[in-house]
Amino acid sequence: MNRLLLALGSLMASSLATANTFSVHCPIGCPENPPGNHQVFTHIYGMSLSPETKFANWVAYEVTPQNFGVSPGRNWDNNDALPGTTVLEEKDYSGAWKAIGVDKGHMAPLAAFANNPYWYETNYISNITPQKSALNQGPWEELESAIRKGATYESPFFVVTGSLFEKEMPSLPKADETHQIPSAFYKLVYNAKGEGVAFIMEQDSGRNDDYCAKQVPMSELSVRVGYALPSVAVDAEMVKRVGC
Repeated sequence: MNRLLLALGSLMASSLATANTFSVHCPIGCPENPPGNHQVFTHIYGMSLSPETKFANWVAYEVTPQNFGVSPGRNWDNNDALPGTTVLEEKDYSGAWKAIGVDKGHMAPLAAFANNPYWYETNYISNITPQKSALNQGPWEELESAIRKGATYESPFFVVTGSLFEKEMPSLPKADETHQIPSAFYKLVYNAKGEGVAFIMEQDSGRNDDYCAKQVPMSELSVRVGYALPSVAVDAEMVKRVGC
């Protein structure tokens, strides 16, 4: 029953969403929902999913120590709030690592919600994007670890993780739906006062790349994203808090 109510609520949010949507997941304003996308909210994140690419343009969530814990595992599932035709299925990833070298990358990371009762929502296939293994297990993972380390009970972080589609990428070899794999990913990390820092990482990033070197100005992120983001200004203290 709870999942049904959540699904109905998420569908209502999808039809009513605008660029001025506010949520506990994005308290100073959620990113704009691009035309044609499905915007849904789970217990632990908000998302804008493209039925054209089959992947999320962005996922917004809070990072706070109360949600940290031992990983409960990866049991893939579907979000009932999203039409099945708009997302891929777990089987579509079959053979992907061997063929094109990609992992199942979480947009809202499992490690940030391992102690949350709704951790399983991070394993919805709609929260997954194909990420090159070197990126996923290298600078991307290091940035996510630094974000968890820098977040405190008194001053949690809010994060928008997003996909960029700036050039053609190889497709998942076993997928039977038309899709487009992101060519890069971004993270916008900020606090409730709108102070933050932004990063963009290309799919071909090296495993040993320094994540701090991936920091970009807010103006560059805004141009490359192409839709409205929360109003965030780069802050030196926030940069330090994520280890840069």
